[in-house]
Amino acid sequence: MWLGEAKTPDGVRLYAIGDVHGCDRLLAAAHAAIADDLAASPVADHRLIHVGDYVDRGPDSAGVIERLSALARNDSRVICLLGNHDRMVLDFLADPVEAGSLWLMNGGDATLRSYGLDAFGAETRRRLRDLRDRFAETLPAAHRDFLEGLSLSDQFGDFFFCHAGIRPGVPLEAQSPEDLVWIRDTFLFDPRDHGVVVVHGHTPQSRPEVLPNRINIDTGAVFGGPLTVLALEGTGYRFL
Repeated sequence: MWLGEAKTPDGVRLYAIGDVHGCDRLLAAAHAAIADDLAASPVADHRLIHVGDYVDRGPDSAGVIERLSALARNDSRVICLLGNHDRMVLDFLADPVEAGSLWLMNGGDATLRSYGLDAFGAETRRRLRDLRDRFAETLPAAHRDFLEGLSLSDQFGDFFFCHAGIRPGVPLEAQSPEDLVWIRDTFLFDPRDHGVVVVHGHTPQSRPEVLPNRINIDTGAVFGGPLTVLALEGTGYRFL
């Protein structure tokens, strides 16, 4: 199934938002743009799909999680998928010694600061455990529930949504959690028809990457790029 042939369910418009990385003001603006688009061009039904990486690097991971957790609780049309950075937060909470260094090296310190914590001096095992314990105490229950409840993927019509991509040649229902949130080159450089058009983030580009078999909507919001919003309807697509 190639882009241009792929189709959304009848009467359903799909909005997909790229990697947020703590940029809550950009996320609020993206949601406002979607609301304006729906008001200007009403549709029978819609979905608002976030492709993961809500935390790390940016200034307000806590604000992003607060916004999305509240939206998802109150509107079943809001879908939030798991990104590798969201996975790293959960891994740190489960095993700070094993997962702490990788997370902190990849922007976890910014997430901690957004919750009022400082990661300075967290290089020893004892300090990593202490940092985890303080983070677990500070993290609101609703935020942790949100992170633990994130889905790995979703599909609407001929469009498949995940954070990083899929392993080519493997049925969609058999994709591994590791690949869905971490895969890169094996997926990115594979030109074959996957049976669906994959909409993903994870690998930042200066502009949306539109190929016959996939659309990459990570445009590096945390690095100064836009937070991309893709709209899919019928066999067409556009960017807000």
